[in-house]
Amino acid sequence: MWWTWPSLPALVLLSELSVVRVQTAPCQTCRKLTESFITGLERTANKNFGGGNTAWEEEKLAKYARSETRLLEIVEAACEKTDFECNRLLEQIEDQVETWWFHRQQEAPDLFEWLCIEELRLCCPPGRFGPDCKECPSGPGGVCGGLGRCEGEGTRLGDGECVCDPGYSGNLCQSCADGYYREKSSNESAGACAACYHSCKKCSGPQDYKCLDCKPGWILHDNKCVDIDECGTELARCPSNTYCHNTEGSYECRGCDQACVGCMGSGPARCKKCARGYRLKGAKCLDIDECSERAIACPGLNEACINEEGSFHCDCADGFIRRDSICVENKPPAGPEKGLFDDMTDDEVLVLQQMFFGVVICALATLAAKGDMVFTAIFIGGVAAMAGYWLTEKGDYMLDGFLKGR
Repeated sequence: MWWTWPSLPALVLLSELSVVRVQTAPCQTCRKLTESFITGLERTANKNFGGGNTAWEEEKLAKYARSETRLLEIVEAACEKTDFECNRLLEQIEDQVETWWFHRQQEAPDLFEWLCIEELRLCCPPGRFGPDCKECPSGPGGVCGGLGRCEGEGTRLGDGECVCDPGYSGNLCQSCADGYYREKSSNESAGACAACYHSCKKCSGPQDYKCLDCKPGWILHDNKCVDIDECGTELARCPSNTYCHNTEGSYECRGCDQACVGCMGSGPARCKKCARGYRLKGAKCLDIDECSERAIACPGLNEACINEEGSFHCDCADGFIRRDSICVENKPPAGPEKGLFDDMTDDEVLVLQQMFFGVVICALATLAAKGDMVFTAIFIGGVAAMAGYWLTEKGDYMLDGFLKGR
């Protein structure tokens, strides 16, 4: 290998994995590669070696214009890093590129012709196609009469048949295609092909009354193409529960209304038969309100009937929810039980506290009045203790809790 690939390290791996012969690379890739190479030639046309003594370098190292240094600069920029096909082809043809660069530039200045057509045989000259570069069919005006393209032209592929431009047909695209007519020319040459009226297959002019033959779905009448109403004939074929809708030149099958089983048109008034859950009222199939017509539409306890189109359903009444297929009362979750005095206000609790202490002191005073020294001592001590305790915040809290059951 006569050069290195500093900007294309992946090609080392590609060379080991690739089993594709150079001949299979497409012509488009080769053309793109040579065009990029020519661009590189133009980009480096006014460059030199870039050293301090250019004259000495060119004398000793050969002219930059034909140097390996310039060739390497061009090759490194010939393909985008992400262009797999270009990079693969460039790796495979390095010998041919070197030969052209050093030995064939003068006698073969067109790199594309020499490399892609003659050496690699990936492309053909203009006007030729296929593996042997056969000549494309030509006529007045050039390839395909100048009114189409040759299939595979310029490549080693294709069958060479003419692919005509819109409005033209024939082996050399010299005839007008269906739906087109030949315009009159001011001279003796054939005029261009112009479009007929949209319903005409053949015509003598663009107007709707100049039809000679009609497209499918139309019938000729007095040189006009009249739409066939397939829905009024046996031509329409629509599946069950649909109906035929006529369109210009054709028809379409549309679905029946949900109230119908079979229909002749759109809406509940065109039903052949009413669907389940509907009943004929007048000329229309209308929804049956099962909730009002049935005595017990929903047999479950605490259930309510909900009517809907073509049917009904049962749901739990307000204030009930469904649990295990049964509607039960929707009660909030039970909280902790209330104490005896939970609903009392603070003022009411204070009054009860005072009454309680009054009763206790009164009982002790009665016992002390009988002269019992023991009860007298308890009475005096109890009054003092309760009076002191009463005045503390702790005593108040304790009694409050006691009276409220906390």
